[in-house]
Amino acid sequence: MDRRNNRRDAEGSSVITANRLLDGRIVWLAADGQWSPHIRNAHVYSNVEIEDALKKQTASAQDNELVGVYGVQVSLSPTGPVPVTSRECIRAGGPSVHPDFTPEWQERPAVSPA
Repeated sequence: MDRRNNRRDAEGSSVITANRLLDGRIVWLAADGQWSPHIRNAHVYSNVEIEDALKKQTASAQDNELVGVYGVQVSLSPTGPVPVTSRECIRAGGPSVHPDFTPEWQERPAVSPA
């Protein structure tokens, strides 16, 4: 079981996240297998199937230049997945610094815990 998020509901949904090794940015696994800086692009897995997907992504993390691959439980909203914990809402929202210091390529999505 994924040690970082062992409180998943059996009926819930999760996404996979990691940090890019080269710049430390938070990324989310998209349905096409690419890593996106935006949680709205993340592929949503049922909590029943997330462990198998995590095993695959953890095994290929070094090849993809990633560290800290783990699952995040989410609720679904019209704008995409929203993390259920405050910690992951902060991670999904981007750097917790003044917006002037946020990279231009990163949009700051509005996320709030359910």
